[in-house]
Amino acid sequence: MQLLPDPVRRVAAWCAVLLLVAGVGWVGVTLCGEFRTAVTPVLLALLGTALLGPLHRRLVRAGVQASLAAGLTCVAVVAVVGGAVYIVVAALVDTGDQIVASLRDAAKSVSVHFGAAGTGLDDLAANSRKLLSRFGGTAASNVISGVSVAGEGVAMAVLALLLVFFFLRDSHRAVETLRSVAPGDTADTLEAVARRAFAAVEGFMRGTTLIALIDAVCITVGLLILQVPGAAGLGALVFVGAYIPYLGAFISGAVAVLVALADRGFVIGLWALGVVLAVQVLEGHVLQPVIQSRTVQMHPAVVMLAIAAGASVAGILGMLLAVPLTAAAFGVAQELRTRYAAPSDVPSSGAAPGSSADASPDAPCDS
Repeated sequence: MQLLPDPVRRVAAWCAVLLLVAGVGWVGVTLCGEFRTAVTPVLLALLGTALLGPLHRRLVRAGVQASLAAGLTCVAVVAVVGGAVYIVVAALVDTGDQIVASLRDAAKSVSVHFGAAGTGLDDLAANSRKLLSRFGGTAASNVISGVSVAGEGVAMAVLALLLVFFFLRDSHRAVETLRSVAPGDTADTLEAVARRAFAAVEGFMRGTTLIALIDAVCITVGLLILQVPGAAGLGALVFVGAYIPYLGAFISGAVAVLVALADRGFVIGLWALGVVLAVQVLEGHVLQPVIQSRTVQMHPAVVMLAIAAGASVAGILGMLLAVPLTAAAFGVAQELRTRYAAPSDVPSSGAAPGSSADASPDAPCDS
């Protein structure tokens, strides 16, 4: 190695680091895939804990015992989620045939103008239920041999709910455990990194849920005013799709416009498109900057790549988990950069009045 020029040695060192990181990441992903029935509830429970943590802390501050507060929080979640699922399922059942019929009419209209391509869309719409049933059967046979998807989903949901209860109740023990296993004098750093990552996920979940609710309400009201069939079901689709940035909004908005175009004609279809675009502009220029201004901000290209990577690893579940996990990774990177920034990175001139050279090492440093 001493015979090689210094730039070559640097490149070799970086290649070794990248290979090591890639190898550890591949092993981690492989292990998560092998133990997905245990890993998935843990990840879902962490997301649920991040979303429900503020409610639990308010109950504790109000004088409610920690275990009782965690139990009340879980009961409230079951009631709210159960009621919402019942409303959504009822709405989709009542309007599902109408939505499918509208999509078929839209496909037939496209086939009149675009020939063979539109005929393919017509066939796809006509056979959508058969394709979904075949896909569901194939997926069920490939998940775990001898275990149905519904049974596995229920088991994961119950386990995730129990984990949420324990995570809420014993969050202080988690910090103590992290500090006890931290090597050397890295306890403070490990705790700060963990808190920063969880804060990023917590902010993302709260902000995304609020944005999803506002989007769903606005689009549902707009579709109801335009008298588009299945407005409640389409609003539910918008709410769920909002947890998959960009892609979910595009798919749910496209379905709403197609239904309006098929059932209410070209003019109402344009109005529905205007409603969807207006809500997306409101989200991108007002809701996202205001609601998620204190969370980890990521470039849209990074979000899209994270979604693509999550989809390739774990399908729809990977798409749902990719962005919050990436937000946590960005939070960790920012915390480590803040703590271990080189002294030369700290500006020595042009400091604000009242600043000193021996400022706290925990203060953010400019690159």
